[in-house]
Amino acid sequence: MNHSKVYANVDSIETMGLVDGPGIRVVIFLQGCNLRCLYCHNPETWTCEKKNLMTVEGILNKVLKYKNYIIDKGGVTFSGGEPLLQSDFIYECALALKKEGFHICIDTSGVGKDYLKLMDLVDLFIVDVKSLYPEEYKYITGKEELSQFHKFMSEIIEKNKKIWLRQVIVPGINDTEEHIKELAKFAKKIPNVEKVELLPYHTYGMKKYEELNIKYRLKDVPALSKDKEAYLNEILNSNLKK
Repeated sequence: MNHSKVYANVDSIETMGLVDGPGIRVVIFLQGCNLRCLYCHNPETWTCEKKNLMTVEGILNKVLKYKNYIIDKGGVTFSGGEPLLQSDFIYECALALKKEGFHICIDTSGVGKDYLKLMDLVDLFIVDVKSLYPEEYKYITGKEELSQFHKFMSEIIEKNKKIWLRQVIVPGINDTEEHIKELAKFAKKIPNVEKVELLPYHTYGMKKYEELNIKYRLKDVPALSKDKEAYLNEILNSNLKK
């Protein structure tokens, strides 16, 4: 395929990412998402309308500027939005990046399309667990896609891919011992899970909703406290060890 004919709809690029995979990473935030999570702090990435179109060559040239910083223990992460909505581009881009020796990571909710061809090119999947309960999943995301999430998980497990699991913890929704134990139970059944992380809900993105004239449905919900976060992490770690 001619790389120059393949475009990505890009929201932004972070050149010194430290939390989106191992080491120092270039993080490519792709535009478009099919979920509408209550706690999303990047609502500007929801729309699939064309914004900043970039070619594979454009991405590669950008990444190569930082190769000396990231090639050893870091790499490139595709995030979003939902990156798997642009699987064709990621495939072509990952082919080019792998030839340069880069570690490839995808941060995803597992609800995308045409992603099977990516499997052999991806070194790590960071999987955002929205909920493991059907009704709660729909409440949080606005969609009934839990079966698609489980299908995606079965496919990356079959491919024996390395996995990080993450879940945003929101006061009054999933900040309970029951939820944390269920997450640990889920994680323990999956081979190659290298890390399980609880991400504390915060309110940093609230201003974006005001600017975009979108109703923020968690405006009365406080950020997860440090004490509660520590308590839930204790439960998580103890249950992962059982």
